[in-house]
Amino acid sequence: MDLSDFATLENDAELAATRLGHLTKGIPPAAGALALGSVGQQGWNLLRGDLPLPACVLHVDRVRDNSRWMKEFLALNDLVIAPHGKTTMAPQLFSLQLRAGAWAITVGTIHQMAVARHFGARRILMANQPIGRVAVDACFAQLKADPGFELYLLAESLAGVEMLAAGARRAGLAPDRAIDVLLEVGYPGGRTGCRDVATAIAVAEAVAAAPGLRLAGIENFEGLLPTTEAVDSFLDTYAGVAEAIAARGLLRKDAPVILTAGGSAFFDRVARRLARIQMPGPVLRVIRSGCYITHDIMGYEKNFRRMKAAGEVGLPGHDLTPALEVWTYVQSRHDATKAIVSMGRRDIGTDAGWPIPTLWFRPGAMEAPQPVPVGHALEGMNDQHSHLVLPPGSPLAVGDMVAFGMGHPCTTFDKWDNILMVGPGYDVVGALRTFF
Repeated sequence: MDLSDFATLENDAELAATRLGHLTKGIPPAAGALALGSVGQQGWNLLRGDLPLPACVLHVDRVRDNSRWMKEFLALNDLVIAPHGKTTMAPQLFSLQLRAGAWAITVGTIHQMAVARHFGARRILMANQPIGRVAVDACFAQLKADPGFELYLLAESLAGVEMLAAGARRAGLAPDRAIDVLLEVGYPGGRTGCRDVATAIAVAEAVAAAPGLRLAGIENFEGLLPTTEAVDSFLDTYAGVAEAIAARGLLRKDAPVILTAGGSAFFDRVARRLARIQMPGPVLRVIRSGCYITHDIMGYEKNFRRMKAAGEVGLPGHDLTPALEVWTYVQSRHDATKAIVSMGRRDIGTDAGWPIPTLWFRPGAMEAPQPVPVGHALEGMNDQHSHLVLPPGSPLAVGDMVAFGMGHPCTTFDKWDNILMVGPGYDVVGALRTFF
């Protein structure tokens, strides 16, 4: 299978040469030492039992379909995307997204910025305000080292602006290399961001007045709000702040103003509201969803169904599809109503709820995986085991293989530094390296 669209834009040979072996989670102990780039040449197949379980696998065709879906969604709604790199921390996926037209890669920390830069991202949006001298200086150092690199940071307090201004003074940037800053708007009880118009204007004025900084736009993160009503209300507040700042002439005038919001659950509401914000000049509307690339079977799938039912934005004619799975074995079945499977919290994310069993397969007895019958559900998890409740007549037996889907794939990616890429029939076609 051709994986050239997953090749990193820079330092791909270095990544392909990464050494794996019997100490690498997910690699067969008998494989010996091998390079990441040669994993797809080993002839492994998950269903044939060639891999130790649990194993985390990524369906290549589904990821490509999801990438195509987002590209079509953006075109239909006059948007660009700076996907959250922190979702996957997989430079091969960054490159797939950039090749599909992503405007930038979004990160949250200087470590994530360094990973994205090393593997070829030429424009980065840090959706966070860097705090402390080390983080601030690292941002200016990246900007100073490469005249072609673009970096956008957040500011959400006067103290934070002063940290950035002090960093600009230490860096001694040329006048045309001022760092681009986005004003962050928040909501009461949320995370970061200015809570009211007066504070937002004060912070915006401080950015606009500081040598070495320039106010490039206004940012928010709506993804933790519980309902569409709450999201809509907050986006109205955000729109009011953006229009008030534009009216004061504080935004840079030599480039389009950036309006950006960031979650994977409500990007349809964001698209709808960003389109109506009135600004005096050109605008670049940026969403930052990251989880679309693998989707899920829980919260994001629920919101996707809501989005389709609402029909308030342009949508492609095909759907997002869950592309990430963790496979495991039924290890023990001493109780009629419960089995123990050999997968735990160290293997799959649980922050959005217990993972859901989706497929099962009996090696040597079935030609292909089948849907898990209704009534099977996890009731608890330990570090290496999970407790699977069984309905009467459950066919599962010791040695059967079970696939689990999850919600919020971010916290499954971070359990694996090596994720196996599979094609149809679960042939292993490559490996994905993460950098958490």
